Amino acid sequence: MARRDVTFAGLVLSRQSYRESDMLVKFATDQFGKRMFLLHRARKPGFPLAAGILPFTQGEYVGTINEKGLSYLSAVKQATQFQRIAADISLNAYATYVLGLIDLAFPDGEALGGWYDFATTSLNLIDAGFDPAIVANIAEVQLLGAFGVAPNWRACVLDGRTDLPLDFSEKYGGLLCQDHWALDDYRFHVQPKALYLLRRFSAINLHQLHSITVSPATKRELRRVLDRIYQDMVGTVPKAKRFLDQMQNWQDKLPPLKPSDSAE
Repeated sequence: MARRDVTFAGLVLSRQSYRESDMLVKFATDQFGKRMFLLHRARKPGFPLAAGILPFTQGEYVGTINEKGLSYLSAVKQATQFQRIAADISLNAYATYVLGLIDLAFPDGEALGGWYDFATTSLNLIDAGFDPAIVANIAEVQLLGAFGVAPNWRACVLDGRTDLPLDFSEKYGGLLCQDHWALDDYRFHVQPKALYLLRRFSAINLHQLHSITVSPATKRELRRVLDRIYQDMVGTVPKAKRFLDQMQNWQDKLPPLKPSDSAE
């Protein structure tokens, strides 16, 4: 069943060439989940909808939504590109990774609920100058439930305590307090500052995020822990992760800075 002349909010997730002059553009939408749109002659000069389908663009669109198969755009009411992200290879990589996680976490056509707002807010934060690595970390933590992995970040999974040192246990699916560390020889040994941030990230509302300052050492620890969780418990990552890792490894070789660790 087709829904014609539907107006919806959309965010460009990816684009690919199709046939001789057409293009396939995947959008996250506020109403219809992720949808793939076929745009005829989109690769020809002077294509009238070109500004609305640029990478890292969000806007208001009109089109035909098909329940199965490809959908079609007929008009762009308004569109805005995240220009800093589009122009900066580092910001581009982090934004692509966040969008890739959301793309992997939800089947096409399934309602995204609050995740559409999460995607647009994440890109707004990155474009506004917030630390993109931390925005990506928040996305990684909060999307675990969408991947079918929902670690308990609140308290020790065995006795509910929070007054003792805590560590992450894959075996028990969440935090273990010091009284139970002996039960898991393979607990993650997460550094306290990183664990504090992971717990904050699991519940933080991006709209209430005012500042992010995290030391390079804690960033590396966050990356170690989240990479292991995604490798062992999720089992999949976006293709953008490989480039992001290469870029992060290069950045790690830069002279270290020593800011404090905080997130508000």
